[in-house]
Amino acid sequence: MSSTVSDFVIDRLIEWDLHQFYGFPGDGIGGFDGALERAESDGKDFRYIRPTHEEIAALLACGHAKFTGEVGVCIATSGPGAVHLLNGLYDAKMDNQPVVAIVGQQGRVSLGSDTQQEMDLERVFEDVAGYVQTVTTPMQAQMVVDRAVRIAAAERCPTVVILPADIQNLKMAEPAVQHWVSRTGVGHGSTRLTPPDAELERAAEVLNSGTKVAMMVGQGARGATDEVIAVAEKLGAGVVTALLGKDVVPGDLPYHTQQLGLLGSKPSYDMMQDCDTLLMVGTNYPYAEFLPKTGQARGVQIDLSSRHLSLRYPMEVNLAGDAKATLTALLPLLKQTEDLTWQQQAVAGMKEWNEVTEREAAVEADPVNPRRVYHALNERLPANAIVTADAGSTADWYGHHIKLGRDMSGNLSGMLATMLAAMPYALAAKFAHPDRPVVCTIGDGAFQMLGMNELITVKRHWREWKDPRFIVLVLHNGDLTQVSWEMREVGDPRYDTSQLVEDMDYAAYGELLGLRGIKVDKPDEVESAWDQAFAADRPVVLDVHTDPNVPPLPAHISFDEARGFVTTLLKGDPDESAVVRNSARAMAAQLFAKAKDAVTGDDRPAR
Repeated sequence: MSSTVSDFVIDRLIEWDLHQFYGFPGDGIGGFDGALERAESDGKDFRYIRPTHEEIAALLACGHAKFTGEVGVCIATSGPGAVHLLNGLYDAKMDNQPVVAIVGQQGRVSLGSDTQQEMDLERVFEDVAGYVQTVTTPMQAQMVVDRAVRIAAAERCPTVVILPADIQNLKMAEPAVQHWVSRTGVGHGSTRLTPPDAELERAAEVLNSGTKVAMMVGQGARGATDEVIAVAEKLGAGVVTALLGKDVVPGDLPYHTQQLGLLGSKPSYDMMQDCDTLLMVGTNYPYAEFLPKTGQARGVQIDLSSRHLSLRYPMEVNLAGDAKATLTALLPLLKQTEDLTWQQQAVAGMKEWNEVTEREAAVEADPVNPRRVYHALNERLPANAIVTADAGSTADWYGHHIKLGRDMSGNLSGMLATMLAAMPYALAAKFAHPDRPVVCTIGDGAFQMLGMNELITVKRHWREWKDPRFIVLVLHNGDLTQVSWEMREVGDPRYDTSQLVEDMDYAAYGELLGLRGIKVDKPDEVESAWDQAFAADRPVVLDVHTDPNVPPLPAHISFDEARGFVTTLLKGDPDESAVVRNSARAMAAQLFAKAKDAVTGDDRPAR
């Protein structure tokens, strides 16, 4: 038995096969911090990494879960340190990722006295955590830790263990055989659940009857790539991936039409508009307006979480089960489709779409078209690369231009869509896979939030990495671009006071930290800059001055959306001329002309 409660918690996490901890110290967790030092000195099998902020620690833990499939662990002190974890824990909750947070608390005797930094932490974490519990006696610690890890893994959610300061250094006690004492053990239950045969047969009947089958695949299908492809081949289906599931299906699969919606492709949109059958696998895709109209398609959905079933579209058959196990059981029941007209239509549409995105990347901009930056990156990605994107316009360019090969990985903050997550995600990926090249793509607004702080963490650790390639692409445009375009969409001009980002030299900042800084402010420098970055012997800050007025808009922009933009421009958007120029180049100018006619009554031909 470990000597103190804190020693025990560390040993127990290791026994649960958790070996990477992200945390930030403080007196509220001081006893646990001391135990970490003892454990490290004793050579115990774990690693403690201290980023620059508790929010980053929680996002690192979420990123670790996404890039490894393991439970992520984050540690913070009481009071403000605990509160700082919330954004990362909500990211884990909303993207269904297992994370355990170890959080300090004021001493038990002080609770209820309004002492300094005292908070009702169980109440604070009640909404975000699938399980939150304060350890009140040494004998209770085993049960609390075991339940926290087991629930996080089984229910794919964050859980929280609260350690009061006066508990942390108490002598650990073996759980006794007595009333009220739970004696728990280590070990995960399998989640390879398969629906009953009768439900699988019903699903097969629906899918076999379809002639235009569309598959929507998400992160819940990770590990089931071969099964997804086998089902698509049998049904002659086209495959759309949710943004979080982008790396589940190889980008070079001809009938993989990439994403759907605001940052999706035209073939994906057309597929959903025309399909007669919809199969959703491991996705809680939130934008239901892009799914088929009610009654248009018969539906089957597979998800490990029953709460996601029939949520976005009224499904005929709901299969609660693991994606890989369920698809494996379903495959023998599916009939081989001989007519591949529908699938070939997706292939042809994707071929055209690739030509469109290539042309859009070649459009002139002031100074650099961000699409060109991503197009050039896509052509140079190493076979085992990991790419992260942020929640702003980088997600649009990532969705439109990046195609991930079978051995590549990619991710971003999905349902929460928090800014700055690209940087801690990239770091978590690098710590988990130090032999793989990692590319973080982030806007200057998100980079200034907390992202640039983490270059200090890169400075501290990069020499430990087997492959030093860690590239931070900063889209340097001086604007909170995504929000600016969202303002235009609803008919408001961009508001400079809120939208402008302070200018600074990011490449020079990277050099200041001993990293490589590369500045790009001319279009013809883009490709060589990527080549230099991938050839560098150390991490690189790629500071690319991009045009904020290149529209990150869907290929199927609606008439109402176009009218919103025109209304905005008539109100006096600060960048009106650039917006009009770039929009006309990148999208259908006639649509804008029609929208302007509707707003102004002007029937003159568009220039």
